[in-house]
Amino acid sequence: MLFESAQAFVNSPSHAVTAFGMSGVGKTRIAAMLRADNWFHYSIDYRIGTRYMGEFIVDNLKREAMKVPFLNALLHSDSIDISSNLRFENLEPLSAYLGAPGNTEQGGLTLKEYQKRQEQHRTAEIAAMLDVPYFIERAKNLYNYDDFIADTGGSLIEIVDPNDTNDRVINVLCASTTLLYIRGTDSDAQALIDRYKAAPKPMYYRPELLIEKWAEFKKINHIERDEDVSPTDFGAWGFEAILYDRLPRYQALADRYGYTIEGSELSTARDSKDFLELMRKAVSNRKAA
Repeated sequence: MLFESAQAFVNSPSHAVTAFGMSGVGKTRIAAMLRADNWFHYSIDYRIGTRYMGEFIVDNLKREAMKVPFLNALLHSDSIDISSNLRFENLEPLSAYLGAPGNTEQGGLTLKEYQKRQEQHRTAEIAAMLDVPYFIERAKNLYNYDDFIADTGGSLIEIVDPNDTNDRVINVLCASTTLLYIRGTDSDAQALIDRYKAAPKPMYYRPELLIEKWAEFKKINHIERDEDVSPTDFGAWGFEAILYDRLPRYQALADRYGYTIEGSELSTARDSKDFLELMRKAVSNRKAA
């Protein structure tokens, strides 16, 4: 939702914000900070990895465990149980399940299997975004939270079209929340690339972009067979490629439907009061533009 004035935002008795931007720009840090100040923190990635992809993740863990004779016997006799310990601050089970395409002997997935898991993620992310109004109501009615923040994944922009006025996800988010783009700098982008290489996060490509980048990577590296692709190398290269592909689309979404705060500004916020002041300035800046 957009506000008629900065004062209208300030005077609102409750706040519901959907924060978006590139992976690692600080959305989860801000959401955790607000949670400490009595905001309800709705993590899209957590919802994806528990409600919508939890069985896929656990079944994959069991599939790997079944390859170990000792664990195989215990699983068959129901002597042990395997579960995912996915948390807001630890998305490793989801990242591991999504994986990366390439040489299976190096831990990669066949392109076909990778595409299947990508489609599972797309469906799950759309469902998790459409759950936002339900969680706003749940936060208020069940826990008595007046303020709410949806902490989205970097791939939000892959499941919406800022130029489509009938986009269902955008319309649901705009009807129930204020869209906030946390904008990073070029130096932020490079830092995120380096961080991804050290600790990969869940990664989603639009189907057509995946095929395009897969072919491009193979061509650049003179690789003919899919099975000769290093999943680690493609994962890091693909993250960088998709990061820069997303930036103008993030901005288009903010320009049309929301507000923008610089990541460098937001990094100085220490509590909800600081955050709301930055939001007030963002509303004021849009009105003045």
